[in-house]
Amino acid sequence: MRPKLLEPMLAEVATTTSSPIVDAPIRVPPLDGEGPIWLQIRRSMALAILTGDWPAGTRVPAEMSLTDHYATSRMTVNKAIQSLASEGLVERRPKTGTVVTSRARERPVLEIWDAADTVRREGRHYGYRLLSCGMLGADAPERADLPTETPVPMIRMLCLHLSDQRPFQLEERLINVEAAPRITCQPLENVSPGSWLLANVPWTEARHRIAARGATQAVAAHLAIDAGEACLVVERRTWNDTVPVTMGRFWYPGDDHELEGQFRPSW
Repeated sequence: MRPKLLEPMLAEVATTTSSPIVDAPIRVPPLDGEGPIWLQIRRSMALAILTGDWPAGTRVPAEMSLTDHYATSRMTVNKAIQSLASEGLVERRPKTGTVVTSRARERPVLEIWDAADTVRREGRHYGYRLLSCGMLGADAPERADLPTETPVPMIRMLCLHLSDQRPFQLEERLINVEAAPRITCQPLENVSPGSWLLANVPWTEARHRIAARGATQAVAAHLAIDAGEACLVVERRTWNDTVPVTMGRFWYPGDDHELEGQFRPSW
């Protein structure tokens, strides 16, 4: 069944806004039936935003419209939208409503990047390979990269992202399974963990570290460069309230990559 078209319903519309508002009817994706309704609604809307189906400036249907559409309570819809707002995917404007932000697709350097999005924006063909995936032991030294108060089930992944069939990014990933329980039943051979987490698991805080490092033998082999060659390394950790969600360490060949962000001050 194709999702219904919903008109953004608002009692008042501001005459001026900080960016153009798109008021055309938009297609609201269906729910996937997994987990709490508010999280299903959040996933549904996040996917529409991150895939570009809802571009910047799109006015999200009013809470009452979504309440009727999803046959749930307004409190449930509000919780989903508030989660998206806290991550910068939407902005709640007085007298205007909820609008998709430009930050959702053009994220500054200290926010969240997606390798596939970056490669495709450059007009190149994106590829993905899952190199390894397994559960970490309770005493595994890698747990120090994502500390938790007690040893929780944790997945370690190694992934290679390609641009025109050439190595673009090597991703080391740790995931707290208690923070993302549905990750264990996902086809991670076809979907990168970062893309899945961004669309499916809320986060309230992210920290980044950017450094230049020499490639180890293992990293060099995956990136098809010489051992010791300079790499740009980005480490990112996210939390949902006080719960650690994931750590990603991203290796880029240093002579073939740069990070660029475009943003405005929030004041």
